[in-house]
Amino acid sequence: MKLLVRFFVVVLGTTLLLGGCGYRNPYVYSGPEKSIYVTTWKNRTSELQLDADIYQALIRWFQKSGSISITKQKEGADLILAGEIISYNLPSLTYGANNAASTVKLRLRVRYILKELSTDKVLIEQSSEEWIEDFRVSSDSALTRDNGDRALETIIENMAQKIYQRSLVQISKLP
Repeated sequence: MKLLVRFFVVVLGTTLLLGGCGYRNPYVYSGPEKSIYVTTWKNRTSELQLDADIYQALIRWFQKSGSISITKQKEGADLILAGEIISYNLPSLTYGANNAASTVKLRLRVRYILKELSTDKVLIEQSSEEWIEDFRVSSDSALTRDNGDRALETIIENMAQKIYQRSLVQISKLP
């Protein structure tokens, strides 16, 4: 019984503390309605579908906010998010027996901009941002390819989340 009471007190205390300290969920924008036009990024690499994968990840993140709508038309949008995939590299990182690579660093370099269309005000301008994820190389080429695909998915998801969160901070400052 004492354990149940303690649990209740901890839950109640945490609720009151978080409710009164100005905590806000960084994944939710609850300000005035805004529409954002997200472009398909220019892909300067030979990696097929990379632009589409980034676009889909960004859309998934922006759909989390009830006050931000995604539009497929630039006309009428409040904001535009555009970007470019600058490079995609797989330089070897470490070597094992027989001088064969055992770990590879996948490097993705991008640039992007978030702009308010009515005022042409730049809210975010990232001229070069590099994302790196290690993955294991195997003697089985299919396994190596799967590891590389997972590393790229991790980069794309983390990047989309960061862009989304940075965007929410800037959008919340708008009138």
